[in-house]
Amino acid sequence: MSESIVTPPVNGGTAKVSKISEAVIRFAGNSQDGIQAIGGFLARLAGRSEQEVMTFMTIPATISGGPSIFQVRIGSGEVLSAGDEADVLVAFYPHSYEEHIGALRKGGIVLYDSDHVQPNPEWEKQYRHVAVPITSRTVEAIGGTAKDKGKNIFTLGLVAKMFDLNVPKLERLISERFGGKDESVVRSAMSAFHAGYGYSLGEVLETFQFREPARKDRQQVVMTGNEALAYGLIAAGIRFGAAYPITPWSEVMEILRRELPKYGGTFVQCEDEIASACMAIGAGWAGRVAVTGSSGPGISLKGEAIGWAVMAEVPLVVCDIQRGGPATGLPTNVEQSDLNIACYGGHGDSPRVVIAPVGVEDCFYTAIEAVNIARKYSVPVIILSDQSIATRIEAMEEPKLEKLCQDLTPDLSAVADYTPYPLDGTVTPRLAAGTPILSGKYPISTGLEHDEGGHPSGAPKMHLQMTARRRRKLQTLAAQLPQPQVYGPPEGNILLLGWGSTQGPIREAVDRARAAGDSVSALNLRHLNPLPPGLENIFAGFNHVLVVEANDEGIYGYGQLAGILRARFCLPKIIGLNKTDGLTWRVGEILERVKSDVAAGLRRL
Repeated sequence: MSESIVTPPVNGGTAKVSKISEAVIRFAGNSQDGIQAIGGFLARLAGRSEQEVMTFMTIPATISGGPSIFQVRIGSGEVLSAGDEADVLVAFYPHSYEEHIGALRKGGIVLYDSDHVQPNPEWEKQYRHVAVPITSRTVEAIGGTAKDKGKNIFTLGLVAKMFDLNVPKLERLISERFGGKDESVVRSAMSAFHAGYGYSLGEVLETFQFREPARKDRQQVVMTGNEALAYGLIAAGIRFGAAYPITPWSEVMEILRRELPKYGGTFVQCEDEIASACMAIGAGWAGRVAVTGSSGPGISLKGEAIGWAVMAEVPLVVCDIQRGGPATGLPTNVEQSDLNIACYGGHGDSPRVVIAPVGVEDCFYTAIEAVNIARKYSVPVIILSDQSIATRIEAMEEPKLEKLCQDLTPDLSAVADYTPYPLDGTVTPRLAAGTPILSGKYPISTGLEHDEGGHPSGAPKMHLQMTARRRRKLQTLAAQLPQPQVYGPPEGNILLLGWGSTQGPIREAVDRARAAGDSVSALNLRHLNPLPPGLENIFAGFNHVLVVEANDEGIYGYGQLAGILRARFCLPKIIGLNKTDGLTWRVGEILERVKSDVAAGLRRL
C-alpha cells in the first residue's frame, strides 16, 4: 500500500504522511453491524473523487444473519479486481480476527475492536495491530442503548482519519443515506462519525493519502451491477416487467418496481416464476419488449414459457443473476453454473441468445443490447450476470443518456399485409397486437408448430422448415457480432479465457504473468450463444487455451463454457480451470493454477 513518505514529522512529532496509489480495506463482522454500509460509503466517495473502485462482499444466507465481510479496493489508477490481499483489516469480533487475518498482507494493519478482540501474540509480530474500543466509544458518542448501532459509522470516521479522506463529502453521503429518517438518526450518525474521526490512533500509524487520480473528461457515477442493469433496462425502453423475488435478483426487481411508474411503466410482482414469465411474454405479444428475471431456481421454472416465446417468436429479456446451486444451494455466493441452462434449458430445439456482462458498467450497456436484439430478432435474450457483479460497487463514466435512451412505444400504423414467419429466412419485426392489416389476414400466435401465418401445422416438412428458420436467426446474429479482442499479444503460449465477472482477475493475472516474463494473454467472451466469429483464428495463435470459470470441472475435467467451446471447435488444447467455493477468483489463485497445470503438462484425463 505505502509507496513513499512525502511529508516529514511535523514540529518534531511522530505523525507522517505516506502517499499511496491504492489500498485494499476489508471489514469483517456480522451482517447486523452494517459493514456493507461502511464499504458503500467508501466506494461512493471514491467515485465522487474520480478514483477507481471495486468491492466484494459476502453475506449469510440465513435470515438470522451471521459473519459477513465487505472488501473495498480504491485506487488512483485502473482497478481490475477487489484485491487478493488486504492492506487493512477491520475486525469487530474474535471470529472476524481469526478467520480473516490470513487475508491480510504481511506487515498489514489490523484495526480491531478491543472491547471484543484479544490479539494473538504471534500475529502481533507479523501485522501492525491497532486497538480501538469501537463499541464503547460509539456508545459514549451517541448514548442510549446504541451498543450495536452506529459503530459502523464510528469506524468510518476512523478510516477517514487514517486515509485523510474528504470529510465534507463523507458528511454529505451520510446525510443522503439517512436523510429520509428522523432528524435524530442523522445527528447520531454524524456524532458517531466525528467521534471516530477524532479518536487518536496514537503513534502507531501514519496517515495515508491517495495520489491525485488522472482527471476524467466526464462525470463518474457509482453503482452496483444490479443497479446498472435495472437502469440500463429503463434507458433501453423497457416499460413492463414481471417477476417473483429471489436472491440476488430481487434488487433489480425492486428498482424497476419503484422507477418504472415514473416513466409510464409498470412492474408486477407475480405469484410465482411461471406466471411472471408468461405475463412478460404477454406484454411482448402486445407490442412491448418486457423483462422478467430470477436466479437459477427461477430460471428452471421459466423454462417452458421461454420455449413458448421461442416458438411464437415473441421478444423477451430474461435476467439470470447467478448464484451457487443446485437447488437452493448458496443463495448469497458466487457461481457461474447457469450457462448450460441458459443456452439449452428447455425441451425441444429452442434457440435463444445469451449475453454475459463483464462488470458493473457493462451491465448497463448489455441491458440495452439485449433489448435491441430481442426486438430485432423476435427472440428471448438471457442476460447472465452473477452475485459478484450484482452486489459489487464500481465507478463508471456517466452514460450519455440523451443519446442512449429509447422510446419503444408500439407503432400501430396500418400495414398492407403481414407474414410473421416467412420461410425465406427474413427476420420479420413483430407487429403489435391491434395493428390494422389491410389484407384482413391476421396472424395467430401459438405454442404449436405452425405455418408462415402462425396457423397450427403438424406437417413434417413445415416443422423442418420452421426449426431451420428459428436456428437461422441466431446464425444471422452470430455473423454480425463483433470479434472479441485479445488482452495482450495476439499470439503466445497460454490464452486465459473467461466470461462474466472473471474478466478483471484474469487481466490482472496476465499483467503479473507478463511482468514475470511469461507468455500469457487473455480473452473474455460476452456473447455466449451464439458465439462471436473469429474465435478459431484467435485460438490458433496459442498453444493452450485455459477457460477460467466459477463452476465444476464436470465428469471430463472442464466446465460449462469449456465444454461448449470444445464441442464447437474440437480442440483438446481447450482446458478448464474451475472452482466452486462460492468466492470470486483471486489473481493469485489463477496464477497458481496455471503454474500447476504447466508443471503437469497441461493435461486432463
